[in-house]
Amino acid sequence: MNKKLLFSLLLAGTAFTGHADEARLPRFPATNGPDVVFSYAGDLYKAPLGGGEAQRRTSHIGYEMFARFSPDGKPIAFTGQYDGNTEVYLMPANGGEPQRLTYTSTNSRDDLGDRMGPNNIVMT
Repeated sequence: MNKKLLFSLLLAGTAFTGHADEARLPRFPATNGPDVVFSYAGDLYKAPLGGGEAQRRTSHIGYEMFARFSPDGKPIAFTGQYDGNTEVYLMPANGGEPQRLTYTSTNSRDDLGDRMGPNNIVMT
């Protein structure tokens, strides 16, 4: 049932982008049970899984993606591209200042092609 509701929420979110010059779709959804967090237009949004208005949780000029709730549902870990590097951040689920968890300098490892796999991506 939750998968159907999540799919319906993401499908409904695409309705308002149909007439835009650039199609922007909600991406990378994750749930903790009562809520869903997803990326849209480079920012993170959180919405009740049962329906309701999505609230933006990040507003940095950099791109945020791959958000995941912690097991207790309080903080959200995500991958952010704020200073040219792709790093992992942690922030309260109800909003707040992200805390940087990884510190990776740009080096030859980051110049590997996509076939080698991504770096500093929040997976679970």
